[in-house]
Amino acid sequence: MADVDIRARLFALADGRYRDFQSGLIPGLDPGRIIGVRTPALRALARELAGTDEAERLMDSLPHEYYEEDNLHALFINAAAGYDAAAARLERFLPHVDNWATCDLLKPKAFKKRPEGLEGLAARWMGSAHTYTARFGIGVYMNFYLGEGFDTRQLDAAARCCRGDYYVDMMVAWYFATALAKREAETLPYLTGRRLSPWVHNKTIQKACESFRISPELKERLKGMKVKA
Repeated sequence: MADVDIRARLFALADGRYRDFQSGLIPGLDPGRIIGVRTPALRALARELAGTDEAERLMDSLPHEYYEEDNLHALFINAAAGYDAAAARLERFLPHVDNWATCDLLKPKAFKKRPEGLEGLAARWMGSAHTYTARFGIGVYMNFYLGEGFDTRQLDAAARCCRGDYYVDMMVAWYFATALAKREAETLPYLTGRRLSPWVHNKTIQKACESFRISPELKERLKGMKVKA
């Protein structure tokens, strides 16, 4: 059962207009699960409660009834100081993530130094049949491995994730568009060689062309690479 005090505090922060706005952004999520707490207020509450007994009780009370409880749980995982603790919490939490917004909120600070074992763990998550576990695994490669720690095998692993699942394929496209900005030489062959599914190929080009980090010259070249989906 969720922590009653935390739930009461979330409802005290509710904004009805924001709840309606959020409902339109997350198709498939039951609007009745959305309280309507704006992100800055949720982050402030997470900072106040991180590491407390209340936070631990919330994380132990899966599954959560409300979307904001899921997001607060994600923010507590982000704040976890140790890699082992963050990874263990993720293993329990990811199967309960049911929307892209909660999934994309997860960026554990304990992952920033790419601890030993993280890359393999991310690869396992990417292979999950659960949409948002796979999406999160791809996000780990995008958020933590396109600088130091990059390896072309990661591009291969992401390309293998193309599977016709909209929320997974969208993250694959986002990953490759970001990789084009940071690792152009290694990433471009996946487009010139048509090594992605047609939908992901075209979505990667679209997202790259929308990016301020891609040169005008490369954007023009990419526009000529679109394929029939």
